[in-house]
Amino acid sequence: MIVTIIIAAVATICVLGAGGALTEIGPWYHSLRSPPWRPPNWAFGPVWSTIGVLTCIAAVLIWRASPTPWDKTVTLGLFAINAVFNILWSLFFFKLKRPDWALIEVAFLWLSVLALILDFYPRSPLAAALLVPYLIWVSIASVLNRAMVRLNGPFMGRADRGLVKGQS
Repeated sequence: MIVTIIIAAVATICVLGAGGALTEIGPWYHSLRSPPWRPPNWAFGPVWSTIGVLTCIAAVLIWRASPTPWDKTVTLGLFAINAVFNILWSLFFFKLKRPDWALIEVAFLWLSVLALILDFYPRSPLAAALLVPYLIWVSIASVLNRAMVRLNGPFMGRADRGLVKGQS
């Protein structure tokens, strides 16, 4: 069991670390217009840390509740897909400065979290429930992402340094 916990913790730290490394809060981000209801910047770290802990616990619970190698393979595959979408969102929004691309991608991130919940529920309702805050947060992020695209678009490519059109 300790090996399962360590693997889940390391995987969670790697995914959150990769997303964090791609998150550049600088002049470009600060130049974006945001809706008045946007959470303060300081809230994102604690929220993602909480989601990481809950996801790690859910991973351990579902691994223990998976009776067959096939169940474990499906679970690993769903987690891998979710990890890719989680990291891609940060890449598109922050690194490539393309909130419009991130808005398209976040739908896949949301669906990947939902797929995890639906897959987990028959084997471990608790593991599924632990992922509900993740789904809620991605839902909020989706609406925020959409609002930021509407307030700031259209966006241009990296050749234009990712600045919002019309700004210097």
